Amino acid sequence: MHDIDRRESATYAVIGAGLSGASVAWRLAASGADVIVLERDVPASALGSSHGSARIFRYGYLDPFYAGLVMRAKSSWDELEAASGRRLITPSGSLDFGAVRDPRGLADVLETVGVEHELLSGADAATRWPGLRFDTEVLWHPGAGVIDAEESVNAMLDLARAAGAEVRTGWEAASVRHGFTGYQVTSTTGRTVHAEQVIVAAGGWLPALLGELDLPPGFADALPEFEVRQENAFHYPYCDPSDRGELAPGAQTSWPTFIYKGEDIQAYGLPGGRDAGFDGQKVAEYNGGRVIRSARDQDGAIDPENRTRVTGFVEEFAPGLEPEPYAETTCLFTNVPRDDMIIDRAAGVTILSPCSGQGAKFAPLLGELVHDLVAGAGRTTERFRAVGQRFAGALR
Repeated sequence: MHDIDRRESATYAVIGAGLSGASVAWRLAASGADVIVLERDVPASALGSSHGSARIFRYGYLDPFYAGLVMRAKSSWDELEAASGRRLITPSGSLDFGAVRDPRGLADVLETVGVEHELLSGADAATRWPGLRFDTEVLWHPGAGVIDAEESVNAMLDLARAAGAEVRTGWEAASVRHGFTGYQVTSTTGRTVHAEQVIVAAGGWLPALLGELDLPPGFADALPEFEVRQENAFHYPYCDPSDRGELAPGAQTSWPTFIYKGEDIQAYGLPGGRDAGFDGQKVAEYNGGRVIRSARDQDGAIDPENRTRVTGFVEEFAPGLEPEPYAETTCLFTNVPRDDMIIDRAAGVTILSPCSGQGAKFAPLLGELVHDLVAGAGRTTERFRAVGQRFAGALR
């Protein structure tokens, strides 16, 4: 084989260099496999779902399966931090409240899986966290934190490169076609890479690529409907100046993360980190953004009605924040109807889509799961299989 042929072929081609793709590249390369990562822009691109410094790591699930999976993920995070020499999760603790959020039910699950937690009355929680108001009981679990998504992507890709992986940027995959010796991935500019197997971790860009993947008909038909939203996130300044500013190494955030689910709004908040100068809390409405067909259709325009709803939430439930955002942005959020992650494989193509707000907290574990699947050491967990699901009604 000529040198140019070796550079244009690999055992595994990974499409996407966000948290998911970086995790897969790290785990496969660390196992000794030949890996090429193909990224349409740059790693942790602002046009994807893995940019910035503020994602929530938390154990609070009403489903013991996922709460237990977070415990596995934490071991993977510890491994990644040790291997990279970087702190990627800043401790913060997390608060869960609101009638739909069901703090008592969450407490029961955390008790079952063995995660430290405390169930408080709303009054006791308000005494402990005077910057917030509560309308129900409150679940506190101190093991939660804030993930630096961009640094995590870079850490995993650095480890992947050190193990021999190649990362190509500005390389947008347009199609994946099956051949006699594997798959040919072709870019939008006509460049090609040959791989024995392809892992598609394209995030919100996946729906636009699906029709160009050479998937067996039965598998293609079984894939769920992917819903991509252009979400809005707003940064509100802390009223207390002492809450502002960059953290000292090893310090805990001044505010916890929180998730509120009530009858009228579902919202979450977390310290915004360097995304907005360490000066405030990032607050957003869960699934409050408009539906788009894929990431290709995002325009970065803030929805003023969404800003009004989120600001109203801050006024009611976060008196420790100034109710006027000093920074705002949009981001991508991909859903499937059942809210499960999709990790499934047909022939030599694996679809990895940690949908519905699942991805960041599980990032370093995702590569382990995919490695076991594609290397033949494991099989798809039933919860992650591509089982055909459709949202009620037409695409909104």
